[in-house]
Amino acid sequence: MRFDRDSFAEVMDSITRNRSRSLLTGFGVFWGVFMLILLAGGGKGLKQLMEKNFEGFATNTCLAFAENTTKPYKGFKKGRSWDMTYTDASRVKALVPEVDVVSPIVSFWGKTAELGEFTASCSIKGVYSNYSSIESPQLAYGRYINDMDVSAERKVCVIGKKIYNNLFPQGGDPCGETIRVDGMYYTVVGVDFNNGNISINGSADETVTMPISLVRRAYNTGEVIDLLCFTAQEGVTVSDIVPRVREIIARQHFIDPSDERAIEMMNTQLIFGIVDSLFKGINFLIWLIGLGTILAGAIGVSNIMMVSVRERTVEIGIRRAIGATPGMILSQIISESIILTLASGLAGIVFGVGVLSVVELAMTTDGILKAEFQVGFSMALLSAMLLTVLGVLAGLAPSLRAMEIKPVDAMRDE
Repeated sequence: MRFDRDSFAEVMDSITRNRSRSLLTGFGVFWGVFMLILLAGGGKGLKQLMEKNFEGFATNTCLAFAENTTKPYKGFKKGRSWDMTYTDASRVKALVPEVDVVSPIVSFWGKTAELGEFTASCSIKGVYSNYSSIESPQLAYGRYINDMDVSAERKVCVIGKKIYNNLFPQGGDPCGETIRVDGMYYTVVGVDFNNGNISINGSADETVTMPISLVRRAYNTGEVIDLLCFTAQEGVTVSDIVPRVREIIARQHFIDPSDERAIEMMNTQLIFGIVDSLFKGINFLIWLIGLGTILAGAIGVSNIMMVSVRERTVEIGIRRAIGATPGMILSQIISESIILTLASGLAGIVFGVGVLSVVELAMTTDGILKAEFQVGFSMALLSAMLLTVLGVLAGLAPSLRAMEIKPVDAMRDE
């Protein structure tokens, strides 16, 4: 096929002469590409917003906590209350080699942190240093609780973002300052700016985190723990070790191992898997809808081009009579189809990118973008290549129809 400057001029002249038809032809493609870009960007941004809720939280974690029994066992009636202990944590760590980190938690709520005239509502969380492997802190200042803090029962703490803003409205590094909680004084050694919406036993930005040994002594909790957190080794599925952990804890407290309500297990790996599968399905649906709409637009282009060829029978016949080759006719029709499809598609890409930019502006707070909705360059390039292919396919049938027109039949129609 020949496609030089003269051929391009002829194609553009033909498109200009059929301006209204060209606009109608390109709208379907424009809308399809626009929807694909918009849905792809929206899906990307929505996924990032969802992932921010899990930010800093280990994806292979399970949380175990005690509830009243629902089955009788070895002479004990159902409905019995019981408590988890530090021994449970030690036994799980020792008897389940597939477990990586085991970290008990002791918590108290409804407390108030004070610094001079400033106060902040808070909760207290006592943890080991390895708890940072489960809920990773985002330290704006200082450090997290370490092993020395736990072993020496140091009166130190890490405060959340909201507590920091209330107690230190002037800003700056608060490490070394002393705050009071429940009449006891603690030295601030770190500030956790964790923004994740998944928090264990209280929101991270309203929590004062302390060494678990200190909380145990200060509040006289004895051997009782509120929550037992553990993570699985790399390559191990949490669901595979949950029954063994439940059995170990149940045997220690004379609970029926099949009583799942008595030993509640919140498998976060399962939750993350459900969310991941959900977004895979959403992405598939986005591409299905977008490509379906683009294909429908390409079919519309083919139909309109077929009508155009039928109306231009005489013109094509005359061109054949004065020496135009079948390749020249084929080139012009396919070129018109490609230009219409590509131009409409690129307009859809530009418009979609513009709308996503507005969405990103709306999702920006204090100069911080909450999620990226903009599609990548590879997405735009793939769309352009797809439009070119569809343009060729859309113009193939009309061009073959045009090549069958004979000068004699065209003159007869005239």
